[in-house]
Amino acid sequence: MTASETPTVYSETDIAHRLQTELPHWTYEKGWIRRKIKTSGWKATLMVVNTVGHLAEVAWHHPDLTVSYAFVIVKLVTHSAKGVTEKDFALAKKIEAVIMWDVVADSHGVLTGTPDDPRFKYIKKD
Repeated sequence: MTASETPTVYSETDIAHRLQTELPHWTYEKGWIRRKIKTSGWKATLMVVNTVGHLAEVAWHHPDLTVSYAFVIVKLVTHSAKGVTEKDFALAKKIEAVIMWDVVADSHGVLTGTPDDPRFKYIKKD
């Protein structure tokens, strides 16, 4: 597909199936796929927003964000196609992989992850 082509829009049935099988913490609501990411507070919320912002800018596909003290809601739709497309799923998967990264499992214990201490809590995993 070239940049000038309009991507294929998925049906609600296809979206529901893909979310269930590929992105179980994401939902479909009012034409968008969305994810609420719970954090430990403002500092963690800002780190999530900046991370999502970086991924979106690199992908040149920009989500709508709702930002609050202890959560971020990410909403994705392909505006030019007027619906949810492969672009939305691709960015959602990247956001999920980076924000919810299981650092201890992925690094075989070389990286220890955030300490289990309320002073250092960050993302509240599902």
